[in-house]
Amino acid sequence: MSLVEIAPPPTARTAVIHLHPKDNIAIARASLPSGMLIEVEGQMMATLDSVPMGHKVALRRIEAGGRVVRYGQDMGAARTAIDAGRWVHTHNVAFEELSFDYEFPKSEVPYPPAPAKMPTFEGYMREDGRAGTRNYIAVVAASNCAAHTAELIAASYDGQKLPPNVDGVVAFPHGEGCGHSIGPDTAQLQRTLGGVLNHPNVSAAIILGLGCEVNQIDHYLGAGAPRTDRLAGFTLQSSGGTRATVEAVRNAIAGMMERASAEKRQSIPASKIVLGLNCGGSDSFSGITANPALGVCSDMLAEIGASSVLAETTEIFGAEHLLVKRARNREVAERLLSFVRGYKEYLVRMGGSFNDNPSPGNKDGGLTNILEKSLGAVAKAGASPLMQSLDYAERVTSPGFVFMNTPGYDPVSLTGLAAGGCNLIAFTTGRGSAIGFPTIPVIKLATNSTMYLRMSDNMDINAGRIADGQATVAEVGGEIMEFLLRVASGERTCSERLGHKEFVPWRIGPVM
Repeated sequence: MSLVEIAPPPTARTAVIHLHPKDNIAIARASLPSGMLIEVEGQMMATLDSVPMGHKVALRRIEAGGRVVRYGQDMGAARTAIDAGRWVHTHNVAFEELSFDYEFPKSEVPYPPAPAKMPTFEGYMREDGRAGTRNYIAVVAASNCAAHTAELIAASYDGQKLPPNVDGVVAFPHGEGCGHSIGPDTAQLQRTLGGVLNHPNVSAAIILGLGCEVNQIDHYLGAGAPRTDRLAGFTLQSSGGTRATVEAVRNAIAGMMERASAEKRQSIPASKIVLGLNCGGSDSFSGITANPALGVCSDMLAEIGASSVLAETTEIFGAEHLLVKRARNREVAERLLSFVRGYKEYLVRMGGSFNDNPSPGNKDGGLTNILEKSLGAVAKAGASPLMQSLDYAERVTSPGFVFMNTPGYDPVSLTGLAAGGCNLIAFTTGRGSAIGFPTIPVIKLATNSTMYLRMSDNMDINAGRIADGQATVAEVGGEIMEFLLRVASGERTCSERLGHKEFVPWRIGPVM
């Protein structure tokens, strides 16, 4: 089903979307045939090529080496001269790494004041002042060697009626924890697992090891443990093997269940929301519909003292100058830039480039290079000040807009956001994504109506109505905010109903 089938056929006036007065390209709402008349800002022209839905058409001649401009920003250079009406994409646009004269903040931006009227949600208040939107028992593997047993423990509760107020017993299997260099990579894994063990959506947790791995469970227990009264540790070697460990852990969980069942949802200020912002399977509509609508919601959260956390360092590259201008102070801006520089060095060591992202699917959806993708991706963060810059899996402690250093790879990015304490995640997608997380509701926002209808089981909100002319960015942003509060209060998302529970920590070092 094409967009043409679910919306009126495009006319000259509705055929394309012109985003910014400086833009010398426009975006096709639907697939346009060669020779179709389009009208932009009162000027008529005919397409000289077929232009796929979501792809770009030149509005005026761009000379070879001339700049291609989208969102009012430079997104690449013309490989050859591009005439008005031509399809603009990878065949005639070159990626060039840009350098910026960064505009740093000149004064400290204050934290937002509390609003006169605070919205609320029904959640679980935790002892440390954070709030949960779910109430799980987590079984976290310390290493790959314990991953299968963790899954067996969680699976043993499948089909079993759980006590009231307990959302489930979920496993966190992964392939890390041994064969690591003992240094920054192990420390990052420990920070990540500590974050999911001590998470506001988790009532109590088990840390499960084999016994001889690099990532010892003792790190999480005893003095300095993330949550001593709600955490127990076991190893297969000391518990008697797989079956005996399953039984021992189930006995421990029985007591945890009793406590979790006694916890009840209560009215909590919406300032306790920590929303992760992520995108995956992006297309050219992402930066027009779902991302800016999510940006409206992000600004609404900042206004009430809640937090929204933008991730994916690879997808701010080429747009980082826009975030630097919004930083709360010079320190926050410099740390953001240090992540960009560090990621660039990391890619060079591995023989990669920022432009290895976009993926083939992103390009099919109309995204030509990483500069164009990043300019649309940062729209998820709205327009409010950047209050905090965090490394991967560090705890979110600031209200307002926050940035976290993560890869663009969706399951790894979501894992970092979760470990940082996000109690909800909003995920925009244009090509379609089915990802979820074991203990956090993941809200799916479709960027176009075609994909929304094709994957309606996976999508919670259709932001494609913006491109269809049926809703405004502000209206959809308000809908997202209302839906967030309902989900925070217990309404299930599509990814929860379908059982998606992806968890992948970020491995950055060598395998030993």
